Amino acid sequence: MKPYFFTALLFLFLSPFKSNAESLSLYSMNTGSFLYHLVPYDPDSHQYFGNEYFSIERKFSEDSDYSFMLGTFLNSQANRCMLIGVRKDWYQISDNVVIKGVYSYAGEFFVDAFENCGDGGIYKTSKEKFGVGFAPYIYHAAQYNLTDYFGVEAGFILPGILVMSMQWSF
Repeated sequence: MKPYFFTALLFLFLSPFKSNAESLSLYSMNTGSFLYHLVPYDPDSHQYFGNEYFSIERKFSEDSDYSFMLGTFLNSQANRCMLIGVRKDWYQISDNVVIKGVYSYAGEFFVDAFENCGDGGIYKTSKEKFGVGFAPYIYHAAQYNLTDYFGVEAGFILPGILVMSMQWSF
């Protein structure tokens, strides 16, 4: 099963689904991620546009600052990982600009597509210590919404990975 299909299927299965158009407005999709390892600098890291990042978000409610997020990507060692986390909108600067944070688990999951996530880097270290390859991701960004349905963002994954991506809202 393709990781993208599995992610979308699992997310829809875990989310309460309403048949009206209002429930669809709670969803968004993140794609097209660019990343660059500033600290620690590692020219051998899998970076730029090659990480194949894809995630789906669902706001907890229409007026909530929180969203549940589920996704997949290739880590710095080019191994497929699962991403499960929560997004928090910290500050609404204007109608178009929001400062947000994402706090997530990135690592192995019980599906075969994600079993190699712990084969290198910090994921391998955690796999040796805890039996599962993972890393906590703390990401803060500024998102600029060009329209009601499309936004671009730029931020950092701690300790120093520059990230830029696109968000498609429904």
